[in-house]
Amino acid sequence: MSLTESTAKPHLHTARDHALLQWLSDLDQSLALDIATLRAASSDASFRRYFRLNAAQKTLIVMDAPPPQENCQPFIDVTQRLQAASVTVPEILANDVTQGFLLLTDLGQHTYYDKIVEGWPDQTRQSHYLLALDALVKLQQANGRGLAALDRQRLIDELQLFPDWFVQKHHGVTLTDQENTQLTLIFATLANEIANQPQVLVHRDFHSPNLMVCDDPAMGSSPGVLDYQDALLGPISYDIASLVFDARTTWEEPQQLDWAIRYWERARAAGLPVDPDFAVFYQQYEWAGLQRNLRILGVFARLNLRDHKPTYLNHLPRVLQYVRQVGTRYGVFRPLIRLLDRLEGIEPQTKLTF
Repeated sequence: MSLTESTAKPHLHTARDHALLQWLSDLDQSLALDIATLRAASSDASFRRYFRLNAAQKTLIVMDAPPPQENCQPFIDVTQRLQAASVTVPEILANDVTQGFLLLTDLGQHTYYDKIVEGWPDQTRQSHYLLALDALVKLQQANGRGLAALDRQRLIDELQLFPDWFVQKHHGVTLTDQENTQLTLIFATLANEIANQPQVLVHRDFHSPNLMVCDDPAMGSSPGVLDYQDALLGPISYDIASLVFDARTTWEEPQQLDWAIRYWERARAAGLPVDPDFAVFYQQYEWAGLQRNLRILGVFARLNLRDHKPTYLNHLPRVLQYVRQVGTRYGVFRPLIRLLDRLEGIEPQTKLTF
């Protein structure tokens, strides 16, 4: 999601809209909510909606997470875990779990992605990304006990989105028996290696659209972190892979490597269980990034075809490039690259023998 300021007035005419307005009206008057200022504040790939409204010389955020499609209890749970780890997250001012309504503090109106699109000066961007690495190290020190696990089976299930939605539905291509066998082996190899990494709390989407530039010191240190309700207990390299293989903005390999090294140094200094050999960790995070981006190809294709959200297709070339970057570096993924070549109509290169 992105909580960028919007002047668009929401169309509040359904029964749920009226329930939301009634809930806001019934909240403690000391909050000084100006309900007439309620306005849209985000776009989201889920059923959740976000609004912004004025309240006593500040703005607040309203989350609408309609049951049964959404459950706001995990958001409350993970918020408490991250607050205890000194991660800057929204404060929950009021909630109604049964109806799926939350009132939150507003961490700011600009995400990292917003600033990148605006043309963030390089020095400013670099300083904020170093702060993001610091925030990630704090997040990974949060209590992850009791969270569902990003385990081998879940990793494989996520990978299946790639052939189901990207290959077969998006491209209209039926895999051969050989390709199916090769993908099954690749998925098992990826899942086994990733699942065996040390386990920490994993945000799952630690990237530019979910990092807020906190201009007001009263809101906490930058970045503010959002959209963490799907956090799991999972591999330590997953979130740094999310950041450097960002599906919405392209980072070239030298920049990726720089941030990966800086993260690894910070994680080691904090006592997090990253591998002491950076070369080993480098492969771990690249493979985590490959798993993630194969899943994203499937998710973005599904968002277009099933949910009628075609804007996600704009990011497919970038995600494909990230997949190729990692896939071409390791021989085990050669069949995957051949499949991508087939999907994109790229002729296989042949070697001449003299």
